[in-house]
Amino acid sequence: MGSKPPPTPSRFAAYQTALKAISARTGTPLPSLIVSFGILHELTAILPIVGLFYASRSLGLGERMVNAMASAGQDDNQPYQLSNPQPVVSDGRGQGASWMVQKGQAWVDEGEKWAARVGRRYGMFGFEKRIKGDTFEALFEEDPKAMKGHIAGDVANVVVAYAATKALLPLRIGASLYLSPAFSRRVVEPCRQWIMRAFRKS
Repeated sequence: MGSKPPPTPSRFAAYQTALKAISARTGTPLPSLIVSFGILHELTAILPIVGLFYASRSLGLGERMVNAMASAGQDDNQPYQLSNPQPVVSDGRGQGASWMVQKGQAWVDEGEKWAARVGRRYGMFGFEKRIKGDTFEALFEEDPKAMKGHIAGDVANVVVAYAATKALLPLRIGASLYLSPAFSRRVVEPCRQWIMRAFRKS
């Protein structure tokens, strides 16, 4: 009999030490704290994307910011390629700027894929709704540049919102950790107790 594969680490395993310390300090049950952190982590991703999307749309920033990020740090005579970034210069400030440009371009690329995936699933951002049984990958097998042709309008706005939300990750994690005890006491624990009482009555 073969050995069992190692257990898959929890998505929030990296934060368990911090959550255990918060649990010990505040007296909040650790399981409830983990649930609270998970919910807040998702909310701090969804709400900024929605808010920044509408802000970008109302201010007309989407296409300008995406195009600026796509061309940043690139030779004017070379096409923009995320897979072939420019070499990092030796100057300390240049290294930081180059890292930020590469990171921003990677977020733009991720944002395009996310926008296409969500847009095709729900018929949003100018994409046609995916036919049942059709896979997201089939879109790119038919036309590998299909997504690039949509990098305008609402797609550009959602890409900007996605990239900005990724950039805010450290603040989102800090806010989620800080608010988890209160969220646990006021939302998670009351819901858990209500469910437990309902099961006891049934």
